[in-house]
Amino acid sequence: MANSFEVQGGCKLKGEITPQGAKNEALQIISAVLLTDQQVTLSNVPDIRDVNKLIDLLASLGVKVDRKGNGVVVMQADQVNMDYLETAEFAKQAAALRGSIMIVGPLLARFGKACIPKPGGDKIGRRRLDTHFIGFMNLGAQFDFDGKEEFYRVQAPSLKGCYMLLDEASVTGTANIVMAAVLAQGTTTIYNAACEPYLQQLCKMLNSMGARISGIGSNMLVIEGVSKLGGCSHRMLPDMIEIGSFIGLAAMTASEITIKNAGIEHLGIIPSVFKRLGIQMEFRGDDIFIPAQERYEIDTFIDGSILTIADAIWPGFTPDLLSVVLVTATQANGTVLIHQKMFESRLFFVDKLIDMGAQIILCDPHRATVIGLNRKHALKGIHMTSPDIRAGVALLIAALSAEGKSVIHNIEQIDRGYERIDERLNALGASIKRV
Repeated sequence: MANSFEVQGGCKLKGEITPQGAKNEALQIISAVLLTDQQVTLSNVPDIRDVNKLIDLLASLGVKVDRKGNGVVVMQADQVNMDYLETAEFAKQAAALRGSIMIVGPLLARFGKACIPKPGGDKIGRRRLDTHFIGFMNLGAQFDFDGKEEFYRVQAPSLKGCYMLLDEASVTGTANIVMAAVLAQGTTTIYNAACEPYLQQLCKMLNSMGARISGIGSNMLVIEGVSKLGGCSHRMLPDMIEIGSFIGLAAMTASEITIKNAGIEHLGIIPSVFKRLGIQMEFRGDDIFIPAQERYEIDTFIDGSILTIADAIWPGFTPDLLSVVLVTATQANGTVLIHQKMFESRLFFVDKLIDMGAQIILCDPHRATVIGLNRKHALKGIHMTSPDIRAGVALLIAALSAEGKSVIHNIEQIDRGYERIDERLNALGASIKRV
């Protein structure tokens, strides 16, 4: 498996690119297949490492998987082998994937028990699972953590609906609890629920399977339990993180790019945040057209003070795009403070950008001030390693805009979240080689 990208910087890109299906939605939707013994047809499924690993995990559990090609996967969980959860293979397979936590809610709801090893994934700081398991306990499950084996276990002969207030509006936590609650007895009310588009999609899918969820899109979900769910067809949204990445890429490389079928109504404030960096864009139907811009100027607050861009729970700005915003700001005219509130290690890739010639002050693990170079100096190509998915793509954007050749190692991280990114960008005129 290739593990580095060689990037020749300074190429102007031009053309149309279609975003993949949403990775973060896919991990929830695929897990929801476990809630029914009926056939479920999923479309616009991204062909990326994290999603494929989860599909393989379900196949190992006995789920029938038929990949139709072109992003369509037909799945049926009518012969789930719960004994597989006790095998060494399961422990290895599930630990290799952060998204494996998402199978716990559906398995608990349908089969009365589930377990999961401590999951892997990005190195972006602590990511607690407390919200998930406290939610299951609220529904009546018994929880056990085996510290020696590092295994989480839950079981409940039957789940009972209740009122709960989540300690944090965790997207995966909310999704997991919703999937458990749809088959619980009685009514469950989840307050401080996450309300990201991915979660709205999950709730709509579950309702199409026969669940009764109201309050979709708000931070209070009310779920009337049903005894069983049926099959359905579901299409993933376009990946908003990829769309934001392409907007930043167009600006940094002064390229004219059209992002096709962008699902603009589901992007929230993402376009307006990039507009505050001075990036022009036009909505043409459901496409986003970004003209080639030699210069773009960062906005200030009304009183003239330095703009701050911070992540927040939806409908605030997604933390997954802060790395891209930070990189894009390095060639803008002006200064911006990037405040990453949710993860304490997500900004640790800025040392690579500083090595490339960017002017960035890392104030603390959560904040970085970017002083834009206004294209007076191009970034210069260097050797670097990608610490996580989103930093990986930010470094790729930096490399594409830089003078000379860059080498990015550990690109497995990028492949986890971006489908054939090298081929798709090369089709626009980039020069990216797998080595």
